[in-house]
Amino acid sequence: MKIAFISDIHANIFALRKVLNDIEKQSVDKTICLGDLVGYAPYPNEVINLVRERDIFTIQGNYDESTGEELMACGCDYDTKKETENANKSLFWTQEEVSEDNKEWLAELPKEKKMNIEGWNLYLVHGSPRKNNEYLYADSEKVKEISQKYDFDILLSGHIHLPYFKVINKKYIVNAGSAGKPKHGNPRATYIILDIKKDSIDFISREVEYNEEKIAKAVENNEVLPDDFAPLFRNGGA
Repeated sequence: MKIAFISDIHANIFALRKVLNDIEKQSVDKTICLGDLVGYAPYPNEVINLVRERDIFTIQGNYDESTGEELMACGCDYDTKKETENANKSLFWTQEEVSEDNKEWLAELPKEKKMNIEGWNLYLVHGSPRKNNEYLYADSEKVKEISQKYDFDILLSGHIHLPYFKVINKKYIVNAGSAGKPKHGNPRATYIILDIKKDSIDFISREVEYNEEKIAKAVENNEVLPDDFAPLFRNGGA
């Protein structure tokens, strides 16, 4: 089975549309979203509506949880007071902007999903099996801990906005990157495809061009969202 995994769209409808168009050309059997549909950019309802219209199975991200349940923090991890203040502005604006129906949908999303495909046990989460806002970077000791503690063949997550494929303790750890707010050093949206067969797994990482200037300008033209977010979309930065 050939599955496309998208994650961390963060209200960037322009990137999502291009990514879904690219996925349609890849002859996949299914598309799955690993969470964080909202936050940072000004089109949360448009992103949610498109995902719902396409009936894309979605895991709840930390930003989805904080928006849907109207929490006081987004569950993000920032180094400075300014970054935290900006994140709070984004969260509270998003909570006001998202429709009640969409908030209810976000609140009801599953935090994890286990699947068996071609004899392989898949474990789908947003951050990690321990919590939806834990960062599983490829070179982190946390990855080793997770591989030892949890039962799976393939763990799929998002949250760090950096795609990777790693084998540790004979288990596969895979990150889907970001289909809306990438952090790999260029503005192209990223997603991954797994072609899962009984005796093999093929990993494909895709980068998709879209009009990043359009989303950056939309952020700058919004009266509440911090202008500091705009360069992150332009440059593919953290």
